[in-house]
Amino acid sequence: MTTYTAINLVARPTGGPVGPELFEVVQKEMPSVGEGQFLVKQNHMSLDPAMFGWMSPDTESYIPPVELGTVMRSSGVGEIVESNHPDFSVGDRIMGMMGWQEYFLTDGTGLNKVTAPLPDEAILSVFALPGLTATQGLYSIGKPQRGETLVVSGAAGSVGSIVGQLAKADGLTVIGIVGSDEKADWIVNDLGFDGAINYKTDDLAAKLAELTPNGIDVYFENTGGPIQHHVFARMNAHGRIAVCGMIADYPKAEPDLAPSWIPIIKKRLTIQGFTMPDHFGEVPALLAKLSPYVMQGKIKHRAHILTGLESAMTGLNLFFTGQNKGKLIVKL
Repeated sequence: MTTYTAINLVARPTGGPVGPELFEVVQKEMPSVGEGQFLVKQNHMSLDPAMFGWMSPDTESYIPPVELGTVMRSSGVGEIVESNHPDFSVGDRIMGMMGWQEYFLTDGTGLNKVTAPLPDEAILSVFALPGLTATQGLYSIGKPQRGETLVVSGAAGSVGSIVGQLAKADGLTVIGIVGSDEKADWIVNDLGFDGAINYKTDDLAAKLAELTPNGIDVYFENTGGPIQHHVFARMNAHGRIAVCGMIADYPKAEPDLAPSWIPIIKKRLTIQGFTMPDHFGEVPALLAKLSPYVMQGKIKHRAHILTGLESAMTGLNLFFTGQNKGKLIVKL
């Protein structure tokens, strides 16, 4: 009997770091491919902060939690190795939700062919969830205008780095908040940000005042925690805040208190949370918006590659420590 490896979620996180105790490595029998189906060998798998929400027991979230005893949810890129589907052929590259497993049997629902002549890590870093999320949040909620000032937290991450580069290409002043001097150097000297703040060592209030003398028009929120209070205090009238992630608060039993609502009235601020499952129908339009920036060389990326499926079980903690440099990807 031929088998392949998969990883099931078997327990819920209770706050703080996650580890192998939440998962079970299992061997599954290689499936037979039925009519209208095809089998994908997954080569690269994405790790994303959203996974902490997917593992939680919260049934009121934007997407149902992963059921205990089932394969952990994730997106990835792979190649079709067997097909009985008229629209998908052996050798086609495929991208979509395939989970923490080496092989994926499907009828094609929710999966897309990869046609761009780019390596898997570039596809997952730019054209998959990070690029789609950045494009949706920035343009639909942030509504950036040339000459405005944008601040993005988690600016060296897969989403934040694309947000900043898009805004910079559109003529905004862009300030990124990061967690190390190395990341600060990367977003300024490689990505072209106008300034960077290391929230671990800089005086946030003083540095924001220095780098945003005209206030802040757009804030792209990826982290939560104390950072949001300092940025919120410098928002201009009619400013827009796109709330994408709260990685600083995910491991806490009680999240930090949010800023006061009074300035929302005084400054007529627009604050909107969003998640990509609401917008999967808009993916073609989002890719059409993003692709010209990429093809013109205005979007750079870097990937942090982990090796082996089982590395995912502890690799997620890199989001908490900030040790990941770029898009976090598992190479199977």
